[in-house]
Amino acid sequence: MVPVIGSGKFLTTPIITDDGQPIEESANGNISNNGGDANHATLDKKVIQWKLFLHQIGLDVVRTDRSLVFYESQAHQAKLWDILSVYAWVDNDIGYVQGMNDICSPMVILIDNEADAFWCFERAMRRLRENFRCSASSIGVQSQLSTLSQVIKTIDPKLHQHLEDLDGGEYLFAFRMLMVLFRREFSFVDSLYLWELMWAMEYNPNIFSSYEVPSGGATPSNVNDKELKQYGKFERNIVKTGYTEKHGALSVFLVASVLETKQKQLLKEATGLDDVVKILGDITGNLDAKKACNEALRIHKKYLKTVKQ
Repeated sequence: MVPVIGSGKFLTTPIITDDGQPIEESANGNISNNGGDANHATLDKKVIQWKLFLHQIGLDVVRTDRSLVFYESQAHQAKLWDILSVYAWVDNDIGYVQGMNDICSPMVILIDNEADAFWCFERAMRRLRENFRCSASSIGVQSQLSTLSQVIKTIDPKLHQHLEDLDGGEYLFAFRMLMVLFRREFSFVDSLYLWELMWAMEYNPNIFSSYEVPSGGATPSNVNDKELKQYGKFERNIVKTGYTEKHGALSVFLVASVLETKQKQLLKEATGLDDVVKILGDITGNLDAKKACNEALRIHKKYLKTVKQ
């Protein structure tokens, strides 16, 4: 449908109008929409929406990990664009949302074969795609933000009250951290370390199977010690305490650890939400993943103990 996919090039300008009419030539003058011009009147909604995604994906690709030498190559940018474009077609429900490029980029860099990189990304999105489900009334990470609010209220009531007073009780300032799993807050290498650590610690063989078979994967009510040894450390603690909050992922406690790291500064200097955003923005690329994860586990343990009581 779009011959430029797989050509080593990518689009940054629209190829169709909002009502599905083809645009003969893109702004750079060298890419035309040749496929299906005669049939443009019969394009279905899925095809129109997908083709509208393509230049948006291209614009995001240009902005992805710009500090890395890897993306100075147009061929590497095109590889990222190819994968995101095909994924937008495969995912009928959500399609493409800005931020998916941040999740996909490490896979493009680490895995040479484009097809392998695509399937790695597709599997990761089975786990993460709900983060990107947004509507006029809700955002994908809303439930995680609610859990974060409850965690901070429990372990640090003073900080929670201060954020409430600043009209930040919904914790929307943490939206990006949860949506793209700290890709902006940590260096490239640290974010990969963090992903490995999080996904290993959250490993649960029963939940894991739900990514393959959506109807399955429920955690058994009784797990013996032998089975429990297969679980990641974070998930094991949850099973032991009987904690049932399904949105209490390790990433939520990592955000809590970031807030606790900046607690004194937030209490002293933040007089409005803009200050909160600025203080948290200053950490971009400067956090230590190992320290943050250790602090998150400490907070998680403290929270489970408090909730159990």
